Amino acid sequence: MKAITLTLGALALSGCVATRPAEDPVALHARMLTLDTHLDTALHFGRAGWRFDARHSLADDMSQVDLGRMKQGALDGGFFAIYTDQGPLTPRGYADALAFARARSDLIDRTIAAYPTRIAPALTAADAQRLGREGRLIAFKSIENSYPLGEDLSLLAEFRARGVRLAGPVHGKNNQFADSATDTPRWGGLSPLGRQWVAEMNRLGMVIDASHSSDAAFDQMLALSKHPILLSHSSLRSAHDHPRNLDEGRLRALAAKGGAMCISTIYLSEMNLTPERAELFTAYETIASLDPAGQADLTRRWNALNAREKMWDANFETFMAMLLRAIEVGGVDHICIGADWDGGGGIDGIDDITALPKVTARLKAAGYSDADLEKIWSGNVLRILDAQTH
Repeated sequence: MKAITLTLGALALSGCVATRPAEDPVALHARMLTLDTHLDTALHFGRAGWRFDARHSLADDMSQVDLGRMKQGALDGGFFAIYTDQGPLTPRGYADALAFARARSDLIDRTIAAYPTRIAPALTAADAQRLGREGRLIAFKSIENSYPLGEDLSLLAEFRARGVRLAGPVHGKNNQFADSATDTPRWGGLSPLGRQWVAEMNRLGMVIDASHSSDAAFDQMLALSKHPILLSHSSLRSAHDHPRNLDEGRLRALAAKGGAMCISTIYLSEMNLTPERAELFTAYETIASLDPAGQADLTRRWNALNAREKMWDANFETFMAMLLRAIEVGGVDHICIGADWDGGGGIDGIDDITALPKVTARLKAAGYSDADLEKIWSGNVLRILDAQTH
């Protein structure tokens, strides 16, 4: 009789547990320190009439990240990119690019400094954790495309002094350091100067970012680096066969050396880059040069085009399938998030940072623990950042 009573009691208890409502996804997400490793939001910082401390919406503005949306608990911070378009490999090209990169770095600093009670710069993992405890948002800095360094690797130290802690050698075209994933190989991976770049990045304690690099350049950076490396915004090639994406074998190799791949929303399909969209993209990249009326017109035209045809033939379900596969292949210790916000990222169902709690909810439903989620959202990135100096 006692055994039956205990069994019935256990069944009753298990029924209570089973029917207990799950924690609200937004609340669960807000409890975690959440970072994105690639934010192109700095291109909005110089816009006339645009405020980083506002809460914009895609219906009336093209930005995907601002303090208003970040503070909702969707995103605690990340790496604000100093992106420089690839130009000629000439002294004049290098000088112009360096001036641009310095100005972009200064613009990020001024914008972050304008809101000291809401967001602050971070240089270390400990800084990020402290700011999270203080209830402030977190601003790391990164370099997307080391082209502005020219052939002077001492400039890496200058940008480290400016607060940069993550840098990639190359972008969409080959440069003096490496072959791009989306160009015809010139160097067979890294150039001789690119190999020196890896050594200097290691010496300075800066994280190497392999996104945009060719497969051969990735292999060589992985082999040469004394510290774990990162891919700040990349997708899996098994989800869509594109050279910009990483294959599963290389993800396993990255994980074996302690690195991590931060999952993006881009190249989950072919990019629908029609002439009209290419024109709008060119205007978008220089949106800060437009007056408010010009910005509003660009937003209107962008939204009208999106209503007629999508840039990506992918959605939230496509993203989640790829993310879950990446975790399966690489393990929870080697996956992070870098959606490419404000740089071409965003797809149906995950089109700005307010959608991020949905990712947490889906990962939790897939059986991942809170500790797993904390690794994916920030722990893995902070571990790699910390490893550069140990």
